[in-house]
Amino acid sequence: MTEAIALEPRTANLPPQVALPKAIQAIGFVLWRRWTIRQAARRYGDAFTLDAPVFGRTVVVADPALVKQVFMASTDDLLNIQPNLSRVLGPGSIFALDRAEHRNRRKLLHPPFHGKSIKNYEHIVEEETLREAANWPEGKEFRTLEPMMRITLNVILRAVFGAEGAELEYLRKLIPGGVKLGSRLATLPQPSRSYGRYSPWGRLAESHRKFDEIVDTLIAKAEADPRFDERTDILALMLRSRYDDGSPMSRREISDELLTLVAAGHETTASTLAWAFERMRRHPDLVAALTTEAEGDGNELRQATILEVQRARTVIDFAGRHVAAPMFELGEWRIPQGYSIVVSISRLHENSFADPDRFDPYRFVGNRPPTFAWVPFGGGTRRCIGAAFANTEMDVVLRTVLRQFTIDSTTDSGEKVHSRGVAYTPKRGGRVVLRRR
Repeated sequence: MTEAIALEPRTANLPPQVALPKAIQAIGFVLWRRWTIRQAARRYGDAFTLDAPVFGRTVVVADPALVKQVFMASTDDLLNIQPNLSRVLGPGSIFALDRAEHRNRRKLLHPPFHGKSIKNYEHIVEEETLREAANWPEGKEFRTLEPMMRITLNVILRAVFGAEGAELEYLRKLIPGGVKLGSRLATLPQPSRSYGRYSPWGRLAESHRKFDEIVDTLIAKAEADPRFDERTDILALMLRSRYDDGSPMSRREISDELLTLVAAGHETTASTLAWAFERMRRHPDLVAALTTEAEGDGNELRQATILEVQRARTVIDFAGRHVAAPMFELGEWRIPQGYSIVVSISRLHENSFADPDRFDPYRFVGNRPPTFAWVPFGGGTRRCIGAAFANTEMDVVLRTVLRQFTIDSTTDSGEKVHSRGVAYTPKRGGRVVLRRR
């Protein structure tokens, strides 16, 4: 990588370099990434260069025109950022693949997330929301983050694996701890060795091994099911899928992809829902309008609210690429091979909309957000494959809660942002006070 960068030093044209010692840049990026990027952008503009831990020399952008170039670039010129989430999700995860391998895998994974398939999962979302809501305290403030985590985990487990059973109960206990640990480690350098099963990386590897064992058992049960060809769960669809050459996915690939769906999908969706409750509690007029809408079949305002929550309280704050071309043209800049390019999603959402600090879902009623200014799911060929699933899940959860409860309003200031490693959540857990209707 170093040699490739050194070959053409005279032809590179990089954005302004953050003028701080590398150690300070690294600490800021790891511990206070949003604040660090916001301060740098205020000084240098929406394209600058910094030294980031794990990713190395990095160009950060938050201008829609530049973001469009990054997301629309050839997959031969820009690869997935290195390293990426495959470190914690496994080498069979879609995060680990590039070029033709990545395209073929996405094509194979598309059917379970097609609109018609997602419709089959709506009743699961409603059932899990009602089951969890049965235990919520009435008239007493409580955190919504953990209940949302349980709902989204149960939904994705049922959608992925189908029927209930002892294996799913085991996964319900195994996954939350593994996801929390993996989310923390994903932003840190990986040591050359794990230092045993009691070290963080060793514990993560052990959690992954146990997940693989359960998936092997579930695969064997699925293949032995006499109704296997009629099953609509994601595991069955994956087992029946074939690449263009007729070959199936390996068991390791299936296991890593399922872990990706379960781990990456449930935490981010739950975090967004917790933010939704945190925001709605502070906007009683919006809640009244949403409640009226929920009593019918419409969802325009609810969808606009989800869009605005994702804009104003971005859960995943960046998407990254690795420059594989000898030189990548990005606006007026020329980025050498070996550099990372990071799209600051949180900064992009702040500076691409009028009055960005105002929470206003009505800005999206009858007005879809610009494609490259609103990117909570990333963009281009690496846009989150489960985006439609997550959107439907959030819509059904909010509709179900609004039909069952009223939400007490508050004049308290909004909750601050808390980093869980990969995802950003409400610092106090998205607290609400609900009353049964």
